[in-house]
Amino acid sequence: MPAPSEYKATITREKFLYFETRMIAKYKVKGYSDDEIIRLSVEENLLQMPTEKSSKLLAAGCLRKLNCNNPALTEVIANAPTDIAKQANLYAMMNYNRLVWDFMVLVIGKKYREYDLSFGKKDVNVFFSMLAEQNEKIAAWSPSTLERIRNIFIKMLVDTGYLDDANSEYLNRVFLFDEVKDIIIANADEIVLPAFNCFV
Repeated sequence: MPAPSEYKATITREKFLYFETRMIAKYKVKGYSDDEIIRLSVEENLLQMPTEKSSKLLAAGCLRKLNCNNPALTEVIANAPTDIAKQANLYAMMNYNRLVWDFMVLVIGKKYREYDLSFGKKDVNVFFSMLAEQNEKIAAWSPSTLERIRNIFIKMLVDTGYLDDANSEYLNRVFLFDEVKDIIIANADEIVLPAFNCFV
């Protein structure tokens, strides 16, 4: 599938949300409708949120991410072992949020292609500067918004094994699991394979 068409700063509230997305995905694969899942999220506080409003918003955000992806990916997020499910969740984020797609393809994928495993906050800052030159919407984002997104990117990389911790200066050589790779290829998204250190 093609990259998402527009840049959204919604990542500042939706974030990686692996555990929350996995919980919602389990209900999706069991056949619950979106309305039923949101109702259960509120009534039973499935996502352990402090208010009904936050439960509804978080569940809706997870559903939007899952609904724009291949149902097979939802199955992997719901039931695969943790490392595989986290990688599937990252790919789901890429398909849902163009900012994540471009960051993973243009920054992380490029580093793996060029055998350059160095990584730091400056790489994220250069990425934002490049986008700001091309996109008025991003150019208008405040420094605090960019900082929050940068921190979310770094945490996302830690959560998926690209970085050992938030202060790491080198990317790990990640391995693309077959369960995720097969879905990427079925979606004709081979352009993202380098972002997972895969060149087959």
